[in-house]
This record gives sequence, C-alpha cells and structure tokens, in this order.
Amino acid sequence: MSHNGIADTVALVTGAAGGIGRAVAARLAAEGAVVAAADLDSRGLAELVGRLQADGGKAGAYTADVRDAAAVEELFDAVERDLGPVAHAVSAAGVLATGEVAATADAEWQRVFAVNAAGVFHVSRAAARRMAPRGRGTITTVGSNAAGVPRAGMAAYAASKAAAAMFTKSLGLELAPRGIRCNVVAPGSTDTPMQRGMWEDADGERRVIAGSPEDFRVGIPLGRIADPADIADAVCFLASSSARHITMHDLYVDGGATLRA
Repeated sequence: MSHNGIADTVALVTGAAGGIGRAVAARLAAEGAVVAAADLDSRGLAELVGRLQADGGKAGAYTADVRDAAAVEELFDAVERDLGPVAHAVSAAGVLATGEVAATADAEWQRVFAVNAAGVFHVSRAAARRMAPRGRGTITTVGSNAAGVPRAGMAAYAASKAAAAMFTKSLGLELAPRGIRCNVVAPGSTDTPMQRGMWEDADGERRVIAGSPEDFRVGIPLGRIADPADIADAVCFLASSSARHITMHDLYVDGGATLRA
C-alpha cells in the first residue's frame, strides 16, 4: 500500500538508531520522506543513515537527548535549517523498567518518565510550535498497549506510556483547528532488543504468545510476536494523507493481546 502525503516531506524520528524507531525511519524513507534520524546512539545513527542513503533514501543523523527540552528545540532548529520544515514528527524513543512498585527506586521511576513522558512532551511541543503557524503536519507517539491495560511488574512503564498517550490526544484536540493531526500507535510485544531483554531463555517468545495466567496476561490471539515493521506500517499510515480524517486516535498493534480492554 502506497501512503501519500509523505514523499518529499521532512520526517523527524526519535529513537531511530534501533528497534521500532529504526523501522519507522526506514519505512518513511521508503515512502520518499527526507528522514531526520535522532537518537543518543551516534554510532547506530550513522549506520542507519548510511544504509538508508545506500538504498537511495534521503536522511540525516542528529544526536539528541529527548529528556533535555533545550536540546530538543535545538534539534528541530538544526533539522529545519538543514533539511527543511518538519512535516511529520514521530516520538519512538523509549525505555523500559520492570519490577514491583514496592521495589521501584525513585531514580528508576524518574528515568522512565523522563524519556517516555517528558521526552514525548518536549518533542511534540517543539513540533507544535513550528507546525501550528504553517497549518499542517502530523505528530505521532509510539506508545504501548501497556498504557491501556494493567501489567504486573510494569507500573512505571505503563504509567509513563499512559501519560504520553493522553498528552498526545489532548495536544491533538488543541491542534485540530490548525490542521495538525496527533495520534498514538500502541504496540504490544514486538521483536526488539527491549522485548528480548525480558526473556529468560530461548522459550521466551513462546511464553509471550501463549500468555501467563499467573501474571494476568491473555497471550496474543494472532499467535505471533509483532515485527518492528508492523509498527512502522501503522505509523506511516497515520502520517499519510490516507489518514487525513484521523486524529486523537490510539491504534493498538498488538495482535489482540489486550482484547482492546
């Protein structure tokens, strides 16, 4: 499926050096976007941009920390100076923390919210400040299905993603009169280093698909772990003009894992 409204526009993607962010950057580049790939991992960015350019895509690498509001503003200034006005902003940077609430340290809670919630705020605010006067643009947050259903041992992560989702929807309400659409893509278990880091052994994938009654997880009805490309396709669709009448939406891409609770 070809997504229009993307070719020859500038798309900024955070968390682009790996996982879902990398897949999103590659998908947007394949649709003809000029991709501004942002991450703290400068080596990963260089490898990604080199690969995109080798495939005929247009891309630039930008090392930036989404936790730093001033750095995010500088990021947008640099991208717009180098590549042109940002038409699509995608927040894919994220971190995971697991463990029971009683054992969660203050610093760990703050670390997760600094990236997953404050980082989304910084990126989305910077995008809104530039898109609003132009009267066009899309802002997409890569959230999690954990934002919509309780997860044992994942309270900090789930809460941070829930905050980011509601923030994005509220921003969408504010920006709708300006013609700017704001949406959330909520992945479930996806084959990334973050996901594999939670597996105890080679049987981890099977256990995720099957579910765990003792952890109140129903498993994945479609019977497969998502590929990062599945998430990237959803992000690309919501950024495209094929989704021109969709805003403030939370699109779950989880194989039915939450039963859309």
